[in-house]
Amino acid sequence: MRITVIEHEAEAGLGYLAQWLGLDCEVVRPYLGEDVPARAQDGLIVLGGAAAAWEDERSPWQPATRDLLRRAVDDATPTLAVCLGAQLLTMACGGTVERGANGLEVGAREVVALPAAASDPLLSGIGSPGSTAVAVQYHQDAMTRLPDGAVPLMTGSQYPNQAYRLGEAAWAVQFHPEATPEIFASWTADSDLDAAEDLNAEVKAAESALVATWRPMARAFAGVVRNG
Repeated sequence: MRITVIEHEAEAGLGYLAQWLGLDCEVVRPYLGEDVPARAQDGLIVLGGAAAAWEDERSPWQPATRDLLRRAVDDATPTLAVCLGAQLLTMACGGTVERGANGLEVGAREVVALPAAASDPLLSGIGSPGSTAVAVQYHQDAMTRLPDGAVPLMTGSQYPNQAYRLGEAAWAVQFHPEATPEIFASWTADSDLDAAEDLNAEVKAAESALVATWRPMARAFAGVVRNG
């Protein structure tokens, strides 16, 4: 079993997922000139990045990535789309992504389980509807309209569309289950955030909770790939 991974930039790699999945990953780095494949292997992960999902002139491989995501949904290839990846999936399948009206969502923030999460193959471990979990956030663009047929799984106070499932085996998460405290600190180091040190400390303090919550999700996704 092998997972195709689309990495949009060197600072936004697999992070925790490299340890948690227990499957071989073939990382495609289009920012280094590598071609985005037409189809994924046994599974697909599309990671985050600084570009907006519509900024194809900034990241000229994004149209091919959207095509790849659309085919993965059509083929029922197990797919996990993270932050920018989630936004690309949303656009690829007919939803809407826009600059968020509520500003930058950044740091260790709560996400809330919706009713469908209780029976979801990846997110059932979060708990009953209304249960909360901490997740790493770093985005300002927002999925404002989900694709037709999407099943909302998690919400949040700043931006409501935090996770959904589409088709048989595609999941989109607006947050960063892969982000270690070190990865997050590398993002704030490249920013002009006045509160960078406090945000870094906040994510570091949440490390054990992040691992306890998102490692089971990653392992569940690997199980879907294996059983696909």
